[in-house]
Amino acid sequence: MSLKSTSSRYGSVAVAIHWLSALMIVLLFATGLLAAAQVDSDAKVALLRAHTPLGAGVLVLTLFRIVWWFVADKRPALPAGQPAWQQWVARATHIGLYVVVLVTASSGIATIVLSGALPAIVGSATLPNLETVLPRAVHGVVSRLMLGLLALHIGAALYHQFIRRDHLLARMGIGAA
Repeated sequence: MSLKSTSSRYGSVAVAIHWLSALMIVLLFATGLLAAAQVDSDAKVALLRAHTPLGAGVLVLTLFRIVWWFVADKRPALPAGQPAWQQWVARATHIGLYVVVLVTASSGIATIVLSGALPAIVGSATLPNLETVLPRAVHGVVSRLMLGLLALHIGAALYHQFIRRDHLLARMGIGAA
């Protein structure tokens, strides 16, 4: 597989960024939901110590992906025979995912900074109440929006693979074309 994408397949850089981001986002949802449900401050801090660098990693990967698309690579064409409305939804969903990742990461950073939680996350200070800062509410709302967009994205991939049978997942390294 080439580093760069072709007209029909994503390159190894795009594929690696996609699947690493996907794995990290799953782990972010797990650690974030578990942390939010914790009443024990020590357990919450332990989960946030995993959640925070994962979030920073997804932010860095997303920024790199955006730069990669604009500077070094081009996306493959959309599958042939796709109605215009599906093409529009696909583009809107992808742009939406980029936007919600950036807003979620920004609101997470703002929550840590404005709440004064960083000393507790990197050291041994007491964790402040994160719920008292506005970016925490934004973080929760945008995370739910991300879940909806991810459901659309995954649902569309499965639709293409199993209903249209156009081997769309092969473009992302799963299966043969």
